[in-house]
This record gives sequence, C-alpha cells and structure tokens, in this order.
Amino acid sequence: MIKPRIVFAGTPEFALFSLRALVDAGYEVVAVYTQPDRPAGRGRRLSASPVKSYALEQGLTVMQPETLRDPETAAQLAALRPDLVVVAAYGLILPQQVLDIPTHGCLNVHASLLPRWRGAAPIQAAILADDRETGISLMRMTAGLDCGAVYSTRSIAIGETEAAGELHDRLAVLGGQLLVADLPGILDGNIVAVAQDESRACYAGKISKQDAELDWSQPAADLQRRVRAYNPVPGAFFFAADDVRVKVWQAAVIPDVDEQPGRVVQYDGEGIVVACGRGGLQLESLQLPGKRRVPPHEFVSQINLPLELPTDKH
Repeated sequence: MIKPRIVFAGTPEFALFSLRALVDAGYEVVAVYTQPDRPAGRGRRLSASPVKSYALEQGLTVMQPETLRDPETAAQLAALRPDLVVVAAYGLILPQQVLDIPTHGCLNVHASLLPRWRGAAPIQAAILADDRETGISLMRMTAGLDCGAVYSTRSIAIGETEAAGELHDRLAVLGGQLLVADLPGILDGNIVAVAQDESRACYAGKISKQDAELDWSQPAADLQRRVRAYNPVPGAFFFAADDVRVKVWQAAVIPDVDEQPGRVVQYDGEGIVVACGRGGLQLESLQLPGKRRVPPHEFVSQINLPLELPTDKH
C-alpha cells in the first residue's frame, strides 16, 4: 500500500505519544500543526509544546497558526495534499473547510470511551464519576464536539487510587498503540466507523481552579476522587488559618468518622484527618504556597490549623 500523506495536529504530552507512534511506525508525516508557543514557568518565557519540540528533533515541518478558520491557513493545509489529518489534544477547533480537505478525513485520538465524556477533560471526569474503566476512541471528526462516528476503542481499568496524571500517561501510550494498530484497517476500509449513541452522551467541560476547592460538607469519597482528578492540575486545595491555601496531592477515606464537617479530628505526627459530610478524609500529601509537597508529620510542623475549617465555599 502507498504510504498515506499524514498531517498531525496536537500540542501537549498526550499528543506526543501518538505522533511518536506514527513516526516510529514509518508513516510519512508531511507536517505537524501545534499551538503557538505560550509563556510558561515563573519567568513567563515563551515555551514550545512537547509536540513541537519532538517534531523539530525529527526534522518535521512545524506549523503554528493562531486559528484554522482563516482561508489562508486552510489553503496552506490543502497545499500539503494530506490523505489524513490525525488530531490528538490539539486545542484548536477544526472548521468544516478544514475537515473536508483530507482524502480520508480527520481522525481524532480521544481519551475516553465515546460517547461517554466528550469534551475537554475526559480523564478528570471519569475519575470524578467513579468510573471503573475508561480508554481511547479513534473517531472520525465532524464539526460537532466529539460526536463523530467511532472507528475503534480500547479500554483500561481505572485504579482505585490512581491520579489523573498517572491515568493520563497510561492513556497517552494506549492512544499511540491503538492508532498505529488500527490505522491500516481504517485507511483500507476494513474498519468502518459506527455512529455514537447520542442517548448515552455526556460532557466533560473545561476545569477551573475553583473546581478543585475541597468542600468538607461533601462525602469523603467524593473529595478523595476530587484530589485524584485534579492531581497534577490544578491541584485540590482548601483554606486553612490566615487564609492560607493548602494543596492536597494524596488522600484516603476514613469511613468511620462521624463529626461536624470541617472538624480536624486528628492533627499530629501520625496523620491529619478532617471530618466530611460522610466519613473523614485523611490527608497524606500536602503543600503550602512556595514550599514542596510533604507528608503529614512534616506538615504539622509547618502550620497550625484551626480546630474547624469552614464547610461553605471560600
């Protein structure tokens, strides 16, 4: 079979695994589209995306348009004569004029088992919902939000204590594996896309920092999932004495705690436990602003918590 001309579009670490899989499998990647360099770090210096850095190392052509909606950008893409555009966490919307350019359309590597968890944050949503499994979907892109027909999926179990960062890394690898495994069948027509069941669709919206605040009136199990879902970004947190924001990176549920929500029922060298709406939350890894993450026995020496924490949102 003649090697297809592939244009890849992606930006963060998740996308890098799919691009690397294509390159390692010997596919002809005629160009890589990635978002423009953004300020990052304390110095706010412009930083290349992981996809851009890898593409340049491989000698691939890199394109960084601010948008794909203008005719000139679409014309540049069309001039590449792509047989297929592979998209993974690109971050820009592909308008219909772009979707229509490749011979075989645009293929999205999506981090959920569609139609469950369409949208921007499917990994975090799966953890928050206490899903037992998630996975990767290869989807033919349409103008709608993750609603195109699905070529194939592959599922993995979600660990009971697994954080979003860990799940992200496993899904990134799985995405690259599924892409190169099923791409030949997709291109030759042996794998046919199946329409999604719209009645089962649900959405995972963008995450804000406020979403990560711990509300002690909620059940401990819900808060533990929140800690996992927002590790590493943006990081679950609560406010302690003197309005100090404390981040929580790891926590466990203590089911037999029955106290006023927000009451610190244990605060010593053996551990920190806060009563919740149901049960208690044992805080196992914490971080003060400007300091490193520490276990409870070190945290106790850094700050004195009030006897009770507010149960309402700060």
